[in-house]
Amino acid sequence: MGLTFSSLWARLFGGPELKILILGLDNAGKTTILYRVTMGQAIETAPTVGSNTEIFEYKNLKFALWDIGGQSSIRSQWAQYFAATKAVILVVDSTDSARLSLSREELHRICADETMRDALLLVFANKQDVPGAMTAARVSDGLALTELRDRQWQIVPCSAITGIGLFEGFDWLVTRLEKR
Repeated sequence: MGLTFSSLWARLFGGPELKILILGLDNAGKTTILYRVTMGQAIETAPTVGSNTEIFEYKNLKFALWDIGGQSSIRSQWAQYFAATKAVILVVDSTDSARLSLSREELHRICADETMRDALLLVFANKQDVPGAMTAARVSDGLALTELRDRQWQIVPCSAITGIGLFEGFDWLVTRLEKR
């Protein structure tokens, strides 16, 4: 009874913040996604040096969204942010087929880190509004997502500019996080 009441209380009046990392190569659209979901609009952004953090409440869950810069000099520091992460949102620029293999390398490096063993993985195949963008299936193949057999993952085609697909991705996260 006490556990049920405390669970109900947390759902009604807010529970702990769930740490979500937004990672990806530079120019993938991480910051645009961050502000699109938290502010409801796409805003002009500059390359992220370090990180941006926003609190975002969605379907009775409170997320601490950490947008970490994607330049090569910053990617080497991503592991500093891994502690207590519940999920990773990997943002991939679907128009950049030349760097898809680099995204795959970074993804598999993240997933190999013991600290990230239990973290969910949501992949946003971003920039679907741009003609010639790779499909989500092509991005999935390029990232070798099916090799990640020990992890719950989902790939969602999206556009940070229009917002299409973003909340479908967050719906998947909410469903999985509520089951934990």
